[in-house]
Amino acid sequence: MKTTCPYCGVGCGVEVKDLNQPVSGDSLHPANYGRLCVKGSALGETLSSEGRLLWPQIHGSRVSLAAALDHVADRLRDIIAQHGPESVAFYGSGQLLTEDYYTANKLMKGFIGAANMDTNSRLCMASAVVGYKRAFGADAVPCCYEDIEQADVVVLVGSNAAWAHPVAWQRLVQAKSDRPDMKLVVIDPRRTASCDLADLHLALKPGSDSALFAGLLNWLSEQDAVDAEMLPHLMNVDATLAACRAWDLPKVAATCQLSEQEVLTFWQWFAAQPRVLTLWCMGINQSQTGSDNNNAIINAHLLSGKMGYAGAGPFSLTGQPNAMGGREVGGLANQLAAHMGFSDEDVDRVSRFWGSSCVARQPGLTAVNLFKAMERGEIKAVWIMGTNPAVSMPEGNRIAKALEKCELVVVSEVSARSDTADLAHVLLPAQGWGEKNGTVTNSERRISRQRSFIAPVGEAKPDWWLLAQVAQRLGFADAFAWQHPCEIFAEHAALSGFENAGRRAFDISALATITPEQYDQLAPVQWPINELVPGGTARLFADRHFFHPDGKARLLPPAIPVTVQTSERYPLLMNTGRIRDQWHTMTRTGNVPRLMQHYDEPFVSLHPHDAEAHGLRQGDITRVQSALGWWSGRVVIDTGLTRGQLFIPMHWTRQFSAQANVNGLVSALCCPESGQPALKQTAVRLQPLRPAWQGWLYLTDVMQPQEVLYWSRAPQQGAQRYVLAGQAQAADWLMQQPGMQALQWQQAQAGQQLHRLGWHNGRLVCAFYAGPALPEIDHGFVACAFADTSSSPQQRHALLGGRPAQGESQGRTICSCFGVGEVAIRRAIEQGCDSPASLGAALKCGTNCGSCIPELKNLLVTLRVAQ
Repeated sequence: MKTTCPYCGVGCGVEVKDLNQPVSGDSLHPANYGRLCVKGSALGETLSSEGRLLWPQIHGSRVSLAAALDHVADRLRDIIAQHGPESVAFYGSGQLLTEDYYTANKLMKGFIGAANMDTNSRLCMASAVVGYKRAFGADAVPCCYEDIEQADVVVLVGSNAAWAHPVAWQRLVQAKSDRPDMKLVVIDPRRTASCDLADLHLALKPGSDSALFAGLLNWLSEQDAVDAEMLPHLMNVDATLAACRAWDLPKVAATCQLSEQEVLTFWQWFAAQPRVLTLWCMGINQSQTGSDNNNAIINAHLLSGKMGYAGAGPFSLTGQPNAMGGREVGGLANQLAAHMGFSDEDVDRVSRFWGSSCVARQPGLTAVNLFKAMERGEIKAVWIMGTNPAVSMPEGNRIAKALEKCELVVVSEVSARSDTADLAHVLLPAQGWGEKNGTVTNSERRISRQRSFIAPVGEAKPDWWLLAQVAQRLGFADAFAWQHPCEIFAEHAALSGFENAGRRAFDISALATITPEQYDQLAPVQWPINELVPGGTARLFADRHFFHPDGKARLLPPAIPVTVQTSERYPLLMNTGRIRDQWHTMTRTGNVPRLMQHYDEPFVSLHPHDAEAHGLRQGDITRVQSALGWWSGRVVIDTGLTRGQLFIPMHWTRQFSAQANVNGLVSALCCPESGQPALKQTAVRLQPLRPAWQGWLYLTDVMQPQEVLYWSRAPQQGAQRYVLAGQAQAADWLMQQPGMQALQWQQAQAGQQLHRLGWHNGRLVCAFYAGPALPEIDHGFVACAFADTSSSPQQRHALLGGRPAQGESQGRTICSCFGVGEVAIRRAIEQGCDSPASLGAALKCGTNCGSCIPELKNLLVTLRVAQ
């Protein structure tokens, strides 16, 4: 069965041949041509019913599906009757399929009659949407992935693509290998894994991106690097250039805290080659000037004419598998449907198409404002679909309190437990990857099929079906009578072409008459797809015709860079982002043991001087505190950071760690144009934790440890592993935990080191290793003991020591694809492997997704220096 990956916006094709074998990349899918990252390769390991929401619940009690749907419809009806449609909101996710999104948007905006339908895409792509719409007149990404292979200069801005979009990154790695003269510029305050390939890394001051690109526009004008043939197709050129004139080389270098030579080299490379491709992601979008940052990049491509042909253009990388599909259907509160807005003409058109007289006539509440309205008591009911806003939204503690206050919280989810699901009044079991059937659209506008290949667990249903059932109960049966997702897709396609005539960029009307058989066989295709281009469109704007009424594109004056100010109380600047092996809030990846091997607990990366100034060393535990809250995790020393900055991953939640929701520290400041939160800059301080003991606890069941300073959980094969830090005596703490008194114990103690094994009916159910510092044990060996029901006295003795009698630990996992540890890699280097290629030949590390190659290079350098 061919389907698509449910993670990032690359949109890789996946092939599932046998559920007993690993999934593989679809060699024919044009997004990945067979490549998969480690998360995609591990998709088969997520197909467990463990941890799934299997049955509907109301206030924590299982009910029938019919009763749950009746309850949701009745409560919505009562709330709307009492408080009006504006008191209701839907909050969706880029994890939804297009058919799910379309149904939610139609119900909320078309029949409930309010536009309070927003999505977690607001957190990642809203600024890109505004940037494209202001420049081109439409939310239309002009590029395709083939441009990566054909560019002469690739500019990567605010994106660690090597970790966040690994397969797209591997296309770039291959292209640079094939054409070494290709230049790669990485613009990022941190030295990330993506800098490994860079010819130029601009470690600019956080928040100064718009100055760099305003200066570029000014410099292009001064150097006569303007495309004269493009000028007749542009508006607002003189005003924009006048606003950029102050951004000369010295001012840009000073503002960005770069050398003049670094800045000039970038500008010269951009001007010198016609095929320049700029890729960007959250570092540009998640800013108070996010929309203007986008337009600053697009300005440079428009004025220089570097777009509309192979290898050139401004290309935003989408963060989620179907964030683009959500944008197509109107899944953002400031969109109506099918790239239409709230003009009288658009509202009338959509009203006639949907056959509804109560279509919303004005934009609704965007994500941050939606939850603020809930906190004020104005939003009385919310339906949250496939996302975890209690963790992912800024000011997460306020979000949780707002949800606690809301009269009706409905959550349709695949996970039985999440920080948001724990606050729901009604839980509806949604289908997950492998069960869902529909379409998604990736970063390059490519629509692909996500096909079902396993039976749904429990009573899990498609999100579109749950929504349609509630719509029917609300009295809208005729408009929501679909029996198959193909019917929804066909309606969506028909709306895209309804009274379009080339005025709207999004048009897939050639698929409006698609049959179920054609839908099942639908091959990946890029929109527009209409009678003029029935086979789809790879690139846009080759004809220099844009979607503003006059057919011209717009330049926009640059924003003044905004940087969060640090202070004596909060002297450091915190950046947040993704890591290689985890996804969003870990509801899927956190349950896969091999995806927890690279980084298995929350961490904060610190510059060595900042760590030293705070009395911290590698592996210490610290608290990070802002004006809004605090976070705790492990210290990682990182020379790739600039002094005064730190980095924390976004993924950990209360399900996996004690206090690791980093967005609880971030204020809800937003870009005023897009409503996208500025998640990248927060002033913080450090407070080292000095526990009396630290330890490892292996259990067969999930628990939430109490009365400790710090804990974090990482699932293993056959057990749950906890890392802990506490103040009371470790032995006393252990015996106070539920169920421990009933176990039979083995113990070994040497000084302050305490090792205990707990047995029940001859089976190992607990292993505890504690001391003043975190004990060194062989985690693979200990985890395997929980799956082994027979063990000899010698094996038990070795287990009590935490390592096998013979052999050695593999150390920290470097290559998650093949489970290759640091110890094996170091030994191979000592035995003569002198490159990532030779390590790959010997151990296979780095030969799948390639995301570990920068770490392999670092180990090679480290050992050479040590020798």
